[in-house]
Amino acid sequence: MKLSTVIKPSLLARLALLLLAALLLGGCTRGTSDLREWIAQQKAKKGAPIPPLPVIKTFETFAYADQDLRDPFGPSAAEQTTATSGPRPDQNRPKQPLEMFALDSLKMVGTIGTGPGIEALIKDPGGVIHPVHRDEYMGQNYGRITAISDDHIDLTELVSNGNGGWMERPASIALGEK
Repeated sequence: MKLSTVIKPSLLARLALLLLAALLLGGCTRGTSDLREWIAQQKAKKGAPIPPLPVIKTFETFAYADQDLRDPFGPSAAEQTTATSGPRPDQNRPKQPLEMFALDSLKMVGTIGTGPGIEALIKDPGGVIHPVHRDEYMGQNYGRITAISDDHIDLTELVSNGNGGWMERPASIALGEK
């Protein structure tokens, strides 16, 4: 019997590949002395010095003993008295039809009459014309009509002063003005 008949060709190829792989792996383990030297040199080098930790500053404690004094960010005593005194809108009176519109959206289109009985004609944004008299209200800032002339209406509005109070502000609507 021949040896070639006992060993199959595929088995022979597998053995050759296994032998070749063993030789290649064996070659990888040779010649690593230079790598080991380089690693030893790197380990022997001194590293950069680490900077020392910063010194922690100690702060002086401060006891705030002025809690009973006036708040510097709050209103002063004078501002508090002006917030309670001065003009105020009358919240109990019924609202008039032109008070639902902003003053700049109303337009004076004319007047009827003369003298103390004069009335102005005001056109609202919906196109409806309203007759108004002195001491009636219009606009969203409690604007009270103080005077009516042929070419304009004078009003006094009440606006918030930012401190809980109110202040008067003059306003007017001119004839033909938008």
